[in-house]
Amino acid sequence: MRYLLDTSIFLWMVAQPENLNVRARNALAKSESELYLSAASCWEIVIKTALGRLQLESPPAQYIPRWQAAYGIRPLGISQIHALELDQLPAKTDHKDPFDRMLVAQARSEDMVLLTSDRAVIKYPVETLWCGKG
Repeated sequence: MRYLLDTSIFLWMVAQPENLNVRARNALAKSESELYLSAASCWEIVIKTALGRLQLESPPAQYIPRWQAAYGIRPLGISQIHALELDQLPAKTDHKDPFDRMLVAQARSEDMVLLTSDRAVIKYPVETLWCGKG
């Protein structure tokens, strides 16, 4: 199975795995699971760190690649196909987060399951795996 990690899921698996439910931990631990981290998530992490809204043990340019390597997480760049897929998402939604919308577009166009704990994301027409405890 190919999984695209929501930004919070990546951060949780690295620093707060207790926030992940059992189903999520099992999916992440399976050897046949292919895990991907989007450039959109990297961008979001860099922005939140720069604004002081996220504290990491090292700068994002070191932190992200180190944990990707440790968990075998593959990078997923943003392509023109991904950007154009945004046009297929419902426009009339209360959820305007551009990072989440890009993750949904990427998961749809790459035929991936999006691992998330964001209730707004699961309203989109994309296959998701709920990873939160609540």
